Amino acid sequence: MTHNRVACRSLRKFRLPPDAIPRFSLLGFALLSSFCPCFAQRRPGSVEPPSVSWKQSPQPPSAGYVGNDQCESCHRPELLEFGKTAHSRLRDSAGKVVMTCETCHGPGKAHSDGEQAARGNDAKTIAAAKLIFGFHGTPKENAERCLTCHITGHDQAHFNESQHLAVGVSCNSCHSPHLVETVENPDQVHTQFAQAKFFSVPQLAEEHRWLGESLLKRSQPALCYSCHSTVQAQFALPFHHRVPEGLIKCTDCHNPHGTNNLVSLRKTNWETCASCHVEKRGPFVFEHPPVRVLGCVQCHNPHGAVARFMLVRREARFLCLQCHGDPHSAQASVPHGRLGFQTRGDCTRCHVTIHGSNFNVDFLQ
Repeated sequence: MTHNRVACRSLRKFRLPPDAIPRFSLLGFALLSSFCPCFAQRRPGSVEPPSVSWKQSPQPPSAGYVGNDQCESCHRPELLEFGKTAHSRLRDSAGKVVMTCETCHGPGKAHSDGEQAARGNDAKTIAAAKLIFGFHGTPKENAERCLTCHITGHDQAHFNESQHLAVGVSCNSCHSPHLVETVENPDQVHTQFAQAKFFSVPQLAEEHRWLGESLLKRSQPALCYSCHSTVQAQFALPFHHRVPEGLIKCTDCHNPHGTNNLVSLRKTNWETCASCHVEKRGPFVFEHPPVRVLGCVQCHNPHGAVARFMLVRREARFLCLQCHGDPHSAQASVPHGRLGFQTRGDCTRCHVTIHGSNFNVDFLQ
């Protein structure tokens, strides 16, 4: 008791002036934040570029390599566009630019000599065009040219086993190493969608967009819609992810070059959704089994739906009864009386934490 009284008297003598208390509090919080990162504001990490490891093979004149100067005499527009890309800035240890047209197209001496000998003859010109690789081969042959370097990239590691390559989509189907404007057919009819009238996304100049979007021929999602028209229809439904508005891209969830996951998702199952919906990630003490086993798509349609929250059923209570109802019995397999389930509203009026709970096994709180 004596020691406690002495300690209390010492604490009474140590008093801060009133104006020093706020300064002391701020100083303590700053010191605590510097030593404990958990109090600092968290920001999403930046997207890392693909790690591509490449090594340029020698291009001696004796092997038929003529250099970019010879190519420029006929293909000046393509060479000008190629010079604006990161491909043209690859240099060796001595600082010399090593990636040329012939890095992708192969030796050009035979092609160049054939074009000069053609002298305007159409048949000879067509024959000369076949003396160099012009990316007119099979999808696998076209992709192998790009995968000479890009096979080491994280995003392209599974392209040889991807669904896109299996159905005949190669790298040059979506990407263009030198974007040159082409004259469209005036008789071609373009389908007009009502969505374009509701959402006006700011557009960059085509060249700037091309250089900033991995050399894609068209911007997302228009490029993906050219094949996946059914998905475009789903994004036109009342409740959808904000892809038409330009806030989300297809590649935020999918890797078009292929993955080991279902439908080429960047992450496994529900982890893709939890990248944005972090409050649903958990871990929870009491988890909803379908989330872990079947994933979010068991209840939600990620592209779009007519029901709120993008549910696969129009009424949420019927969605719950797909699992919590026994079709072979008149008694509902839920802890309620016969036909005593929620007749108006939905089950989440009571089971509010349906994605998982840390307090209640029935997700009541």
